[in-house]
Amino acid sequence: MVNPGRILSTFFLSTLLIAYFVVDGGNAAEEGDEYEIKAQGQLNVTYDARSLIINGKRELLFSGAIHYPRSTPDMWPDLIQKAKQGGMNTIETYVFWNGHEPVQGQFNFEGQYDLVKFLKLIHQNNMYAVVRLGPFIQAEWNNGGLPYWLREVPNIVFRSDNEPFKEQMQRYVTMIIQKLKEEKLFAPQGGPIVLAQIENEYNTIQLAYREKGLSYIQWAAKMALALDVQVPWIMCKQKDAPDPIINTCNGRHCGDTFYGPNTPNKPSLWTENWTTQFRVFGDPPSQRSAEDLSYSAARFFSKNGSMINYYMYYGGTNLGRTSSSFTTTRYYDEAPLDDYGLIREPKWGHLKDVHKALNLCKRALLWGTPTIEKFGPELETIVWQQPGTQVCAAFLANNNTHQPQTINFKGQQYRLPPRSISILPDCKTVVFNTNQITAQHNARNFARSEIANKDFNWEMYREVPPTEGEQKYQGLLEHWITTKDTTDYLWYITKLDLGESDLPMKKDVVPILRVASQGHGLHGFVNGEYVGSGHGSKVEKNFVYQKSAAFKEGTNHIALLSFVVGLPDSGAYMEHRYAGPRSVTILGMNTGTVDISENGWSHQVGLEGEEKKIFTEEGSKSVKWTKPDQGGPITWYKGYFDAPEGNDPVLITMAGMGKGLVWINGNNIGRYWVSYLSPLKQPTQSEYHIPRSFLKPKDNLIVIFEEEQGIPKDVHISTANRDTICSVVSEFHPPSPRLFENKAGIVRPLMDDLKPKAELTCPDQEKIAAVEFASFGDPFGGCGALVQGNCTAPASKKVVEKYCLGKFTCKIPVEAAEFGNVNGACPPNVPKTLAVQVICSR
Repeated sequence: MVNPGRILSTFFLSTLLIAYFVVDGGNAAEEGDEYEIKAQGQLNVTYDARSLIINGKRELLFSGAIHYPRSTPDMWPDLIQKAKQGGMNTIETYVFWNGHEPVQGQFNFEGQYDLVKFLKLIHQNNMYAVVRLGPFIQAEWNNGGLPYWLREVPNIVFRSDNEPFKEQMQRYVTMIIQKLKEEKLFAPQGGPIVLAQIENEYNTIQLAYREKGLSYIQWAAKMALALDVQVPWIMCKQKDAPDPIINTCNGRHCGDTFYGPNTPNKPSLWTENWTTQFRVFGDPPSQRSAEDLSYSAARFFSKNGSMINYYMYYGGTNLGRTSSSFTTTRYYDEAPLDDYGLIREPKWGHLKDVHKALNLCKRALLWGTPTIEKFGPELETIVWQQPGTQVCAAFLANNNTHQPQTINFKGQQYRLPPRSISILPDCKTVVFNTNQITAQHNARNFARSEIANKDFNWEMYREVPPTEGEQKYQGLLEHWITTKDTTDYLWYITKLDLGESDLPMKKDVVPILRVASQGHGLHGFVNGEYVGSGHGSKVEKNFVYQKSAAFKEGTNHIALLSFVVGLPDSGAYMEHRYAGPRSVTILGMNTGTVDISENGWSHQVGLEGEEKKIFTEEGSKSVKWTKPDQGGPITWYKGYFDAPEGNDPVLITMAGMGKGLVWINGNNIGRYWVSYLSPLKQPTQSEYHIPRSFLKPKDNLIVIFEEEQGIPKDVHISTANRDTICSVVSEFHPPSPRLFENKAGIVRPLMDDLKPKAELTCPDQEKIAAVEFASFGDPFGGCGALVQGNCTAPASKKVVEKYCLGKFTCKIPVEAAEFGNVNGACPPNVPKTLAVQVICSR
């Protein structure tokens, strides 16, 4: 067994660049404006019960999850830099087996799967990396990251003490580790990787495999340790993680729900703090507030945590057919960086501020001893004091979700907003409260492109339902076994001879085509006529398709187009998941219900347009395109457009469409499903990201495959921006935590800078072009929809314009003296808030 005090690896010395002094292990250093780690070659990384120890010094790790295949290589530098600017010192990613080995024995590390390039960019930005190898990753990714061909290995049982699975898993993991070692990417080699993960949330299914679950997790740990990467290995949500592997927490509130390290010598690490909730088609918008996120972070670190990973920091786009069952193409759009890589405020800025406050507490947290004092069921203080020194940090918590509370701490009164934590890095001064946002807000705008939408000149090509397929069988073949996940689509084709006596005697009775399906969806055709579609859901994939159909005397041709929306991504025995029609009957016939499940079926894998690759320039020449008509099912549309003006991210709005796929210059940008409405009666997703790297300056080929009845007359190209920025700050907000110095390890506020300020900073070096709204009084509403309340200072807009117009960044003092006769407009006892909304432009 490896000694846990000696495993692990080497890496970077760290410095804090937050415009204050930070003491690390007793040595103070003055730095700039963000957290940075300076590469120092081969440095040792170990751990103890408190934290990772990098080059002999304990560290607080703030990590953001960014998955390299959910964006394009040209986006990676900007995403990593924005994470760093947001206070992250670590980037976490899964490793995607089905992307790297799509065909057994054939490996892909190019383009968006260039793992080495991604990790080297992290290194170049002087940040740590956490690599979660899995190889099962879940991640709302197709088949949980396991390649489809793995299902066809004889006698295989996924994620169990099963020799065929273990052989393939060990071969793949060894190959990845060897590749990373060859590129010197582990910390002992001077690279960025300080943690590696084996398996993923196995505790949730371990009991399903009984004794083979326990022996499998023991084998996985032993296999990982034998690879000798010399960095700590972790297992998330694994209570019995074998020593020296560290068990970690996933969830929303690990400060209160984490069962803790399973042995006393391991630190408390949080591998997934969910910044929102991923969405499936049919879901309403998903939100998690910046206040709740920062509360959870402060809570975890106040209770002995030393690493947090935000899942996701940037979710990105499920390009192509990579999403799991029913998951939307847009992934974690409500994360600090949205689908397009734009900074989402205030989530990004509020997390940056909580990390600054926590870094001010770093010495006390990492070298101090905690004391907890309860003031009732909802009030408590956690104080970290370094023995024998004045180094002290306090966390004052109000866990009442509705009422503010007042607490007496060290002889002073502190008012705590509902469900909040105040951070006092000197045990005296509040520099941050999780419920009070000083960071700016912003709103996302979609600007319709004049250049791109000049004239699409749509053409169409309609597929004809086949009357014969290649694979013949008496019954209905299973969908995935037949397609091998090479396409979403599988045709089921049969013919049925009916006599006059078979048909309904009454003219007003129309037969019903009934299909019981294991999912995910189905389109039906009878005698070439479309009879409709049906589908299941993420929760209930099985469904019954029932549509009226006009059967006739003589030979009837029935064609069912089965479709799936990604393989499942979780659960036990994933190798035994099935999809597609299981029985087909016709109801309402004169002779009763007719079961045609064993009528003799032929099957055709995929669409004609897929086989001919008509979504490419060359392939599009293989079919005859015509002028579009009123539209219809299984129809392809082709057009051309020029790249939009400017450099903002690009998107396509699929207005008027139903369900299908979109290609830009041969690149599949993912599944769209506009007809699947949320409970709010709105599409779950209407806009779809087009990476800029997919575009040429002129004549970009767009091809849409529409399964239902949509027509593309209202489809349009836009760009996304967050040029509408806002700030909402009250008179009683604590200041930003960056204005602090540190003498001899004691944090002390700069008293002249404790007054609250509204701060605004334009993106991408733009300047504030206009003040759209300003009110010092009692305004309300959100960014993009601010509204004046019952009172406001008349000079509000002029004051803001004085401080901000024409500037890249500005700070407005939130003081009554700045705004003139405010008490003449607002009663003196009304707490005043400054709300500002401005527009940035070049």
